[in-house]
Amino acid sequence: MRSLLYFVTLGVIFFAQAASSAQSNKLDGTSEAAIRAVLNVQRDAWNRGDIEGYMEGYDRSPDTVFVSGDRINRGWQMVLDRYKKSYDSREKMGVLTFSDIEITMLSKDAAVVLGRWRLKRASDEPHGTFTLLFRKTKAGWKIVHDHTSSA
Repeated sequence: MRSLLYFVTLGVIFFAQAASSAQSNKLDGTSEAAIRAVLNVQRDAWNRGDIEGYMEGYDRSPDTVFVSGDRINRGWQMVLDRYKKSYDSREKMGVLTFSDIEITMLSKDAAVVLGRWRLKRASDEPHGTFTLLFRKTKAGWKIVHDHTSSA
């Protein structure tokens, strides 16, 4: 009788863990899809020449960080100002694509995203890599830290 109770208990624990893992995977899949959607909205806004729309992917916070080259920009507004200064014409903006996107869930409300970016412009094709830290906020998944490099 004891061994039957032991195996029943183990079975219950096993199925509870399997159900919990399946729920976690479902949440991860939903979160990953939401994060990919943010990146797609950003790409589409950029390709329309809409820098403000592109910036909707970032958390509107003074704590948002953008790192590129030897510069650290802090605050959503500073990041927006940097983009507007660096890309003050449609020609400079070009056509943006993202590739090789890898999303790693760190918790139910945090993820790190690794990927590549490329701008196709009339005279060149700058490209590089990025690492983004996403947080799930009241407004949805938002970038809170962006480290982008050029090749």
